[in-house]
Amino acid sequence: MRQVFALCDVNAMYAACEAVFNPTLMGKPVVVASNNDGCAVARNKEAKALGIKMGQPIFELREHVEKSGLVVCSSNFALYGDMSFRFMTALAECAPRIMPYSIDEAFLDLTGIESVVSYEDFGHQVKDLVKQWTGLPICVGIAPSPTLSKLANHGAKKYPATHGVVDLTDRDRQRRLLNLVPAGEIWGIGSKLSKRLAAMGINTGLQLADADPKWIRKHFSVVVERTVRELNGVPCHEDILEVAPAKKQILCSKSFGSPVTDLDAMLSAVSHHATRAAEKLRKEKRECGYLATFMSTSRYRSGDHYANQKGIALPYPTSDTREICRHAVSLAQVLWRDGYRYNKAGIVLSDFRVPGTCQSDFFSRIEDDERDQELMRTLDKINSIAGKNTVRFGRQVHKDTSWQMRRANLSPAYTTRWSDLPIAKC
Repeated sequence: MRQVFALCDVNAMYAACEAVFNPTLMGKPVVVASNNDGCAVARNKEAKALGIKMGQPIFELREHVEKSGLVVCSSNFALYGDMSFRFMTALAECAPRIMPYSIDEAFLDLTGIESVVSYEDFGHQVKDLVKQWTGLPICVGIAPSPTLSKLANHGAKKYPATHGVVDLTDRDRQRRLLNLVPAGEIWGIGSKLSKRLAAMGINTGLQLADADPKWIRKHFSVVVERTVRELNGVPCHEDILEVAPAKKQILCSKSFGSPVTDLDAMLSAVSHHATRAAEKLRKEKRECGYLATFMSTSRYRSGDHYANQKGIALPYPTSDTREICRHAVSLAQVLWRDGYRYNKAGIVLSDFRVPGTCQSDFFSRIEDDERDQELMRTLDKINSIAGKNTVRFGRQVHKDTSWQMRRANLSPAYTTRWSDLPIAKC
């Protein structure tokens, strides 16, 4: 029985999440801004039609706001993350194996489903279920390999006549679509490789699929060879549906809303990032053995520039927020230099260990004890139920909060805060 994969992808995820709870955005050009409302990180199709580029500074879009009714939304990652969870939950109802690939897309294993329903009908069922459960519009690409399912999803987005679902299990349909797609748009190729391929006469996806795999491996790599085989329907990424490996590093960092010139404000920001990093570490069910803190000024502002980082091997592996904050703050105090206008700071955790696997030492502490772990579990539970920052550490609280992200157009936390629930008036 041949394997069949489906790639389900939300159309303009961030903008779609905003429109679900604010229907007045439907049909309007919408852009979602990066941290501190700096530049465009997401655009819906109407915004793309205006010629707005990914990464374009928000201040350059004022003319579009005035003349074209462009709506600029501040990034609401709590909302997007929760909507992503709901999206993945809906997909899990449709297939026995699912692999979330990013916040807005996931692969499904459809092997054997054709004995019950056609692939195209199944794709529409998935599309309708996600729309009913979440309100999010998606496209579904179905094919005998992950790379071809990516291509099918591309076709579902590009051609309205497909109604958001493309079945590429047929060999002739695969080749017709491959002939229409530049080689650089094939998953895993990109602009650099496409230039090298073009120099060898390979410009389209079909020409790449027809290339000799051994020749490709000789001149490029085994990764590109696998792509060629996948374009011919031979799955080489079967492990994509397996459990994702644990993270090897956690980084928490944000640019400040306003430059930081006060040490106490910097320590408050570092403590905030350390707290978030520790929470993520516990979700991974890991402890870290190494911690680094960094801070920097902006390269784009006048004046002297300063950037530095410092790390330490921890006395024992830990996921305790108190310990992580204590060491992060100590490093920040060493890094701090008076007279600078800092625009960014952050925390990096690495050297992850499974709790309870370190070699015991009779004379020194080697890991968090059960009381520490229970305290952190209680802290996480309270904050998950009552909302983040319900219980905070004293160092996080500071009278100067100007370092926090600037989000002038932030939408409510529709799905994670009771007070932000929309009220329907009859």
